[in-house]
Amino acid sequence: MEDVITNAVAASELPGRAVSDTGGVEEWMRLYRGRVFRYILFATRDEDVAESLTQDCFLRAHTAHSSFRGDCAMSTWLMRIAVNLVRDHHRSMKLRFWKRAAMLDASEMSDRLPDMKSSTEQRLIARERVATVWRAVDMLSERQRNIFLLRFVEELELPEIAEAMHLNLNTVKSHLYRALNAVKQQVEEAR
Repeated sequence: MEDVITNAVAASELPGRAVSDTGGVEEWMRLYRGRVFRYILFATRDEDVAESLTQDCFLRAHTAHSSFRGDCAMSTWLMRIAVNLVRDHHRSMKLRFWKRAAMLDASEMSDRLPDMKSSTEQRLIARERVATVWRAVDMLSERQRNIFLLRFVEELELPEIAEAMHLNLNTVKSHLYRALNAVKQQVEEAR
């Protein structure tokens, strides 16, 4: 991260004073990088984009750390930055849904789910179920998909999701309820 910041300063992308405390950024990255990267990876389904946006997230957090008011947890603030970066990325790419060419496809993910003692048939069924769920999630609106990911992939609490997405708590509940119903309906129809 220090190299990223140094390169940004050299390219005049950051003011020199923004680099006064790189130790803070390293600590933030140590504590929160996995969570931010995982959310962005699931939201974009592109490892290179996720890596780039994760670095951008911490770079933006570093440059704006003086404006962090402390009215929410650092992880919530970073997730808010990540959500905004993903939203900006989707707008710039003019995409409405996730890219179909996923970095983590259903077969890779489902191989990790079943017990290794399970039969080939059980693993195939589990793989198909995971693929069905991902197809259903792909069909959600962008807002519902983000709320779904933050809740079930990142395991954020509803108030944290509301903070990260700048939404009313009841709005988050409503979108999560609709997303769950849509996913359940798609999974049931696939059976």
